[in-house]
Amino acid sequence: MKPGPRSSFRVIKDEIARRIGEQTWKAGALIPGEEALAAEFGAARATVNRALQELARAGLIERKRKVGTRVALHPVRQARFAIPLVAQEVAAAGAAYRYKLLAREARAADARDAERLGVAPGDMVLHLECLHLADERPYQFEDRLINPSAAPTAMEESFETLGPNEWLVGAAPFSRAEFTFLAALPSARESRILDVAESEPVFVGERRTWLLARPITAVRMVHPQSHRLTSRL
Repeated sequence: MKPGPRSSFRVIKDEIARRIGEQTWKAGALIPGEEALAAEFGAARATVNRALQELARAGLIERKRKVGTRVALHPVRQARFAIPLVAQEVAAAGAAYRYKLLAREARAADARDAERLGVAPGDMVLHLECLHLADERPYQFEDRLINPSAAPTAMEESFETLGPNEWLVGAAPFSRAEFTFLAALPSARESRILDVAESEPVFVGERRTWLLARPITAVRMVHPQSHRLTSRL
């Protein structure tokens, strides 16, 4: 898409974010300079500069004098710190890791999907259920929604061998994330999958990510109560 003449800074910002999110411009890549962008969008350089400043504050680009503007590498690095890959967690504990896709469904969002992910009812979503195992014991049940409008290539992925978290870390940079941790009782399905009693509390992590205002994913991660979360800075 190429916006029309005299684009506002918001239009420019959203279009650049779209190109980054869809990896038209990949992590670490130089993007066109202000003069080139101003010509493309039919805007003043000051308008382009304002859009780039907002994207830099959001963490999507990095600007350096005499070097230029690059797509930030930090969304991936931050994701690997703040959103550790389950396979790495399991390996760090000295256990053998195995991944299993339980369900994959592209569907129109119902009211619950819409509330979880922050989309409108009827919007297309991709629903995934996955099981992560450590030494063949259930380690994490992953119940995830992905917004295809923010990560369109997710619809092309089978996720049979590569988990959605690992795929998203590499394919869908985010500018904002929200984390929630809680103790809860498992649902009947979670109880069966994790092989725990329905009366046994489980450790739950919930996470949502956005690219600017557009939601990317919402995930509920359920662990047996023996799970421990450790963070180091």
